Amino acid sequence: MSFRQGTGRLCLDFVHTLRDRGTGRPVDDLPDGPALAAWVRQFGPVAPPPGSSVPGVILTGAQRLREAVHALVVAGVPGPAGDVRDTVNDAAARSVPVPFLDAGGALRWQAADPVTATLALVARDALDLVTSPAAARVRACDDPQCRALFLDASHTGTRRWCSADPCGNRARKRQVTDAPRAG
Repeated sequence: MSFRQGTGRLCLDFVHTLRDRGTGRPVDDLPDGPALAAWVRQFGPVAPPPGSSVPGVILTGAQRLREAVHALVVAGVPGPAGDVRDTVNDAAARSVPVPFLDAGGALRWQAADPVTATLALVARDALDLVTSPAAARVRACDDPQCRALFLDASHTGTRRWCSADPCGNRARKRQVTDAPRAG
């Protein structure tokens, strides 16, 4: 399983695991423990063992964190209600992966619980984002089906879509279809 990335921040890539927020039928890319473990393998510095799953209580906490990060980023600072802040703060307080040099001199990462440690990185990234000047550059995709959050790192600050494909392409296709025909 491969997850979409490229929002510009780890926390926003995590939020993007609930796709199509702008529709009545959002798609959850983290419906179960194996999916969350796969997301951590793709995005985290420490991978859980292949084929591993995640206990239901951690999955539920991860989904709650995802929605809290979304609410926090959308609201900005001073921020949303205390339960949202508490959810992000609690996740950020957990142990994070730690670096070490292996015998060959390569940088490696370790964590007793790779999933919880990666979720702590997500929460810390969200706190960093909403308290930084970059928060003013967070946009929602102009595609009404998508509405994914992304960091607009363009020079002009006018990026409209989370990605050219599929969102930008869908918008251009609509423009061509909706354009008046010369007769």
